[in-house]
Amino acid sequence: MKNNITERKVGAKIYLRQPIKTKILTPQDDIIDIVLEYTEGKRKKGDIIVMSESPVAITQGRAVLESEIKIGLLSKLLWRGVSKVPYGVGLRSKTSMQCAIDECGHFRIIIAAIAGVVGKVFRIHGLFYRIAGKQAALVDAAHTSPVPPYNKTVIKGPIHTDEICRKIHKITGNEAAIMDINDIGGSWVIGRSPGINARLLEEIMGDNPQGQQLELTPLCLVWEKQ
Repeated sequence: MKNNITERKVGAKIYLRQPIKTKILTPQDDIIDIVLEYTEGKRKKGDIIVMSESPVAITQGRAVLESEIKIGLLSKLLWRGVSKVPYGVGLRSKTSMQCAIDECGHFRIIIAAIAGVVGKVFRIHGLFYRIAGKQAALVDAAHTSPVPPYNKTVIKGPIHTDEICRKIHKITGNEAAIMDINDIGGSWVIGRSPGINARLLEEIMGDNPQGQQLELTPLCLVWEKQ
């Protein structure tokens, strides 16, 4: 590793990734201002600006203290039925399930839960999230983040993601994407400017070069090695 830059080969091409460290973000920050400030002097023509989804959500005020979440009956009934996943708690907690219900609505979550049960019977994975929708899948349970004070919050998925990316592209000339990435190879573009090839970028970022512990690198520049 040199200057924190790592390589990733996809097909016949090699791509370079440069994680960028920032301060701990808060709801008082504007993610576009943060991108402009911390990539100034680093971004070049042709670079893709990648933002991690949870820090974007935090700047939108979508991190909710566990102690402030009112648990409803539906959450109490459903959370135990969620399968454990290797990369985190997901909706297998009362508070994260409640946030998913708040985001998606009771009816949609009930239908998704029924579909999930049917899926388990027929060994079809992912039916719950397909029906519940993107915001249910993006909920990060409390204690997922190691960074105070967000270790005690449930972080709901960011909103207006395409709009944010389009604005960054308009200001900088760089394509931009917001991604949900984890340490076991999960990589998902959830917002992008028009020039982004989502599948390619997911391959490039599949090994999570930004990390998700105490690195404090919510931004990353990506470009093709010449």
